[in-house]
Amino acid sequence: MSTIAIFGSYVLSRKDGAQDVLRDHWVLVEGKRIAAVTRDKPRADQVYDRPGRFILPGLLNLHNHCFSEAVARSHTEDGNGRRNNQSIVYTVLLPLTKRGADLLSPEERLAVARLGILQLLKGGATTVMEPFRNSIPEMFDAAEEMGIRFYGAPYLFSTSDAKAGPDGVVRYAGDDGAADLATWDALYQRWNRRGEGRIGLAMSPHATDTCGPDLLRACAARARELGVSITTHLAQSRAEVETIGTRYGGRTPAEYLDWLGLLAPDLLAAHCIASTDNDLKLMAARGATVLNCPRVFARAGVTAAFSRFAGHGVRTVVGTDGYNMDLLGELNAASLISKTSSQRADVANSPELIESITATAADTIKRPDLGRIAPGATADLTVVDLTHPHLQPLFDARRALVALANRANIDQVVVDGRVLIDAGRYVHGDEAAITSQGAAAIGKIWDLPEAQAAFNG
Repeated sequence: MSTIAIFGSYVLSRKDGAQDVLRDHWVLVEGKRIAAVTRDKPRADQVYDRPGRFILPGLLNLHNHCFSEAVARSHTEDGNGRRNNQSIVYTVLLPLTKRGADLLSPEERLAVARLGILQLLKGGATTVMEPFRNSIPEMFDAAEEMGIRFYGAPYLFSTSDAKAGPDGVVRYAGDDGAADLATWDALYQRWNRRGEGRIGLAMSPHATDTCGPDLLRACAARARELGVSITTHLAQSRAEVETIGTRYGGRTPAEYLDWLGLLAPDLLAAHCIASTDNDLKLMAARGATVLNCPRVFARAGVTAAFSRFAGHGVRTVVGTDGYNMDLLGELNAASLISKTSSQRADVANSPELIESITATAADTIKRPDLGRIAPGATADLTVVDLTHPHLQPLFDARRALVALANRANIDQVVVDGRVLIDAGRYVHGDEAAITSQGAAAIGKIWDLPEAQAAFNG
């Protein structure tokens, strides 16, 4: 059994159920497990003795979109592509990912997937929950190949062809629910527990306005039969709220899911920015989780404040939605947006935000072996280099991590006791080749006439 010893000037441990920052300790990994956290330097096959490092439990990113955000990147900032100031979900993301999945070859889709996984790892994530179109199964191949812990969430739609017209109104077509559930089942049979157990699935009905009652009930029943998480988009735009209210007797999206029996501890609901205070109280009472991705909304001038959700007692974790895939940068945004919107400096504090992508996130997906550094825990680690000038002088490692650090400070990423990132670089592949091949594939989508119309319309 191989062993690894990593020195941390700071180690995020736990004491009496709360975070405890240890100074000048070693973390010893044996095989896929953490064997010890000790002051004394242990013997090991691989020794990483680099002072100034902060060893964290492997960071969990429970909401990300490698493919769709790559399509949007550097096109949709500054309000571009937003017809009548509407969400880009229906003007850009859904139509172009549908077209792109059909256009690209399997190898080109794999190239885009590899580029996304590379960004996630270099952004410090050891675990990701990734919703994507079920016509891009290469996401699973890339995850298995590159070593990340991966919860694939292939979409299910009642209507997979939702588009915003020139007037900004979203129109829905098709009926894909039964076929999508059959596809999900086939992917589950093929991929669940692959990659030595690193690969799993989550049930992912796309959103309340693209999934009808029959599909949502069927998704929940199947997910609970298998014991997998359910993840969806909830109240991510005013238009969605209006659509659900019109269709279902004035219900809000949260009330719609509660009516169908989905608002429960196994539900991970992304965004929730158009939720009312009563919606959030209902979510808290039902034990559901909000997946807060503040930066992707900030670029559109919309506030998605971690402190609002957490302040209503809703379990809240931070994800990237694919936008930059920098978890440390996302924590910084969550902190600043919360403080600005509430006009309070003490909300969304550093320990709370770090907990949201470590222990809280792990508990959300029922993995108490993740999100913690302790003997017996799974050896997923994220190591941050705090020696950079913008992090010095240093008094409080957790505050520095949230207020000042970013993806450039990620030094090592370890998954299942295997070093994937070292000295900031992916050690099992050619970063330049992965990047150029993925970018070239996305370029083919950008060249489409409908892409030009979407971006410039």
